[in-house]
Amino acid sequence: MATKSVSIRIEEEMLAKIGHVADYEGRSVNSHILVLIRESIEKFENEHGTIDGNINPAENVKPGRK
Repeated sequence: MATKSVSIRIEEEMLAKIGHVADYEGRSVNSHILVLIRESIEKFENEHGTIDGNINPAENVKPGRK
């Protein structure tokens, strides 16, 4: 699996706090964010079913309004 790089804009205070949590957990900020992303995907898939691994990023994958 290819590894891609993503940059985000984040407030300094939030970055400092996530850095603190990551350090407490014995991880780098990058590793900790990956853990959070994996947990988020797992939660979503548990609620909505498995996400097809061939998602086209250009497609709108947001669910319609109820």
